[in-house]
Amino acid sequence: MARSARRIMTLWVSILLLCSWTAAAADFSWSGVDRIVAVGDIHGDYDQYVAVLRSAGVINKNANWNGGRTHLVQLGDIADRGPSPRKIMDLLMKLELQAERAKGKVHALIGNHEAMNIYGDLRYTTPEEFKEFAGDGSSAVRQAYYKQLVGELKKQAEATGQTFAADDAWRMKWESEHPLGWVEHRFAYGPNGSYGQWIRSHNAIIIIDDTLFVHGGIGPKYADIPAGLINDKVRQELADFTLLNGGLTMDPDGPLWYRGLADGDEQQLAGHVDTVLKNFGVRRIVVGHTPTLTAIIPRFEGKVIRADVGLSKYYGGPPACLLIEHGRPYALHRGNKLEIPTDGVEDLLKYLNAASAFDPQPSPIAKVIEAMQKTLQPK
Repeated sequence: MARSARRIMTLWVSILLLCSWTAAAADFSWSGVDRIVAVGDIHGDYDQYVAVLRSAGVINKNANWNGGRTHLVQLGDIADRGPSPRKIMDLLMKLELQAERAKGKVHALIGNHEAMNIYGDLRYTTPEEFKEFAGDGSSAVRQAYYKQLVGELKKQAEATGQTFAADDAWRMKWESEHPLGWVEHRFAYGPNGSYGQWIRSHNAIIIIDDTLFVHGGIGPKYADIPAGLINDKVRQELADFTLLNGGLTMDPDGPLWYRGLADGDEQQLAGHVDTVLKNFGVRRIVVGHTPTLTAIIPRFEGKVIRADVGLSKYYGGPPACLLIEHGRPYALHRGNKLEIPTDGVEDLLKYLNAASAFDPQPSPIAKVIEAMQKTLQPK
């Protein structure tokens, strides 16, 4: 009886998740939001992520939603480079439901690393990530997959009048490249896998009031394409890999990869930024993808905010996230709330000095401050 009850509960939760995912895919714009918390790339570092969410007041000590009507934006790149992306995705799935009940919202944007895991580019996937998906039956699962693969390779060879034999050396190499949990990982990110379906239900771009959120950025190539169409294209391409080549999901200038807003020349791109703001009807753009390793950094007089601080231990950046409260942007830097300046080098210097004071010394921000001070010196 207890087992049946658990099955029913699991089915009910799955239905609720499917409904919430379907709704997420349809909407990309929200208004009347008083408080937004945006977190940059986390790359599998569950502990750092939870610590930052707690400091922002969106979860409690038990990692349950505590943010009320707050909108939490995860700017993508949950996956790769770290040990616990599955644990983070499970947390976000839970928080999505809890936030909805509290009239809040969780937005997990599609980053380039989410996309890569779906279409099979595993260059940055760690052994620990595969291990997250391994279980007691993983050895048997891998053995079955191996036998199926060898059988298919033999058939392909025979069709061309050749032979194929997997000797011990070939098998050992294959097993080293496919650790336990690899098969389950690929299924989980596949078209019928829970994580693949969850990721594909989300957006690449969202707009909350007067702020656009995107993982990489909006390049000149996509400045005139509506957000809804971009989101539809990304989801279509991740559902049909034949659309990837020549599409926007893998395009270096596309919203998942473009870095110009984060590190491009501000004078050269000032007109482009104004065009994006006008076309999308917003006053600022928040991006991840390109870690600062120092602090939340405004660019283009506050029209662009870099929210990826390199939060994970892989990068070693500070625990920090972006707050937007009643339309005003703040950095929550090591738990300390600092208003983000929107213009003027001197105001930016004051902000960076304030942030650096909370860092273990010497602060990595010091080099940024030194470089900026040189620009103020008379030539």
